[in-house]
Amino acid sequence: MSSPPAIILCQPQLGENIGAAARAMANFGLSDLRLVAPRDGWPNPKAEAMAAGAAELLASARLYGTLHEALADLTLVFATTARERGTPKEILTPAEAAQRLRAAEGERTGILFGNERAGLENDDISLCDAVITIPTAEFTSLNLGQAVLLASYEWFRQGDDTPPSRLEHGPLHRKPTREEMVQLFDHLEGELTASGFLYPPDKRDHMVRAIRATLHRAQLTYQEVQTLRGMIVALSKGKHRVKKD
Repeated sequence: MSSPPAIILCQPQLGENIGAAARAMANFGLSDLRLVAPRDGWPNPKAEAMAAGAAELLASARLYGTLHEALADLTLVFATTARERGTPKEILTPAEAAQRLRAAEGERTGILFGNERAGLENDDISLCDAVITIPTAEFTSLNLGQAVLLASYEWFRQGDDTPPSRLEHGPLHRKPTREEMVQLFDHLEGELTASGFLYPPDKRDHMVRAIRATLHRAQLTYQEVQTLRGMIVALSKGKHRVKKD
């Protein structure tokens, strides 16, 4: 398993953006925050206010006077920029960069971000192995905290095993049993028969199968099954019927 990459902010300007970056890192399992010559000094109360639950991550952030010092112990570093810099570097999407960082087993890695005003200089990029460019529409400028969020999320996503789809947990949100579904079918079909909807008799079986297929496709939860049965009762018995003028 590869270690999480360090996040290096080179000459960041606003404390709020440093705090937002720390919060994004904490969301997605990153903890090594490195600050190179922040403009407003360090520590910064505005960063602490913006970081919310990531205060401990901010407290452990390391401060460096130069970028060389911040990168000294790393063996694989990607620089983030959206602009052409005239430097012959491979350009990666965040997803591709995350895959390579995950594959760098045993290495110490990092992602470098420039400041809010001008981004990274060519000399900064020359210290890195490749460039990450976040695909956008026509407007390419991203807030520093947003850029850290996207890069951190892509790294996390490469190792995340969350299923692409799932039902909300809890006793009311579980899947209904076959017996509970059959009870719903019987209840609904009984009322539809009594109301004369399932007519003529020779079409009844086909109509019943179509209704059941519709309910199956809905992938109802236990709570939804019970709600439907309550609706059937209310409609069949006229519960709480509102009188019209």
